[in-house]
Amino acid sequence: MTNAKLASLMARGTEFLGCDVAILCGAMSWVSERHLVAAISNAGGFGVIACGAMTPDLLDREIAATKALTSKPFGVNLITMHPQLFDLIDVCARHEVGHVVLAGGLPPKGSIEAIKAPRAGGGGAKLICFAPALALAKKLARSGVDALVIEGMEAGGHIGPVSTSVLAQEILPEMASQLPVFVAGGIGRGELIAGYLEMGAAGVQLGTRFACATESIAHPNFKKAFFRASARDAIASVQIDPRLPVIPVRALKNAGTEAFTVKQREVANLLDSGAVDMGEAQLQIEHYWAGALRRAVIDGDVEGGSLMAGQSVGMVAREEPVADIIAQLMDEAAVALERRG
Repeated sequence: MTNAKLASLMARGTEFLGCDVAILCGAMSWVSERHLVAAISNAGGFGVIACGAMTPDLLDREIAATKALTSKPFGVNLITMHPQLFDLIDVCARHEVGHVVLAGGLPPKGSIEAIKAPRAGGGGAKLICFAPALALAKKLARSGVDALVIEGMEAGGHIGPVSTSVLAQEILPEMASQLPVFVAGGIGRGELIAGYLEMGAAGVQLGTRFACATESIAHPNFKKAFFRASARDAIASVQIDPRLPVIPVRALKNAGTEAFTVKQREVANLLDSGAVDMGEAQLQIEHYWAGALRRAVIDGDVEGGSLMAGQSVGMVAREEPVADIIAQLMDEAAVALERRG
């Protein structure tokens, strides 16, 4: 049975995540909150709360609210540069969150140990980290990370310089036998999911495909912008000053894209004057994106806000329930595997 083959290929991922379908939802700030996260987990996938710039108190409330909407497993995505990272880790531990995703760079000293530290009720959380290169994937594996996400430049939000297909070819043959590896970036249909599973992936991560789900709280204007967009409308931001530690962001082009260029110049001038150090400069850039994304997602400002989207946005044509999206992806993957025999 083809469905049995699909289930077999996903077995490592589903066992690791504790869900029925090895599809993680990418952590999208303001979008990946309690409603979408719970809906994805309830539909058999694996929802992930985007902590972003939340305070520990806010994250505490968000986890509690998500647990009220689902009894299924879900994870929390934490940003490595958050000034209260270890307090956020403590919040996850108190709620016995089973999986923590660290994004934004190498895990700071002590963070891996804090996440994986045993709790009163048993073991610590499982840790998932992003690996944008094979060398980093190997280093993370040696450091005790439990699983990896390899995300290509086709993805929305913060991106690296290499495409998903190239990363998969470089990293899966080397790392898939050592630990579960989830592939992300530019995935919009089940045929591609089947292909990555056959290459050794334990599962996949999708963000853009879920951003306009019925359960997503994103503003109607935000969703309409996605429905109208094609792949070429999702462009990467440009770094104007090589001193600034600016990771490119992929989003739909609008006035907010131009505003980011202005913001970079402003922060560069502050660096020149000595008014801020490099760490503060990075935080100012991150806070800019958090505010711009909120204006688009929550307020519906699709001109001045940030419409973070991956290149798969052209495959987002209408609002659909999460369960239907996952079912369609799985059906497409099963048909693809059947065709291949």
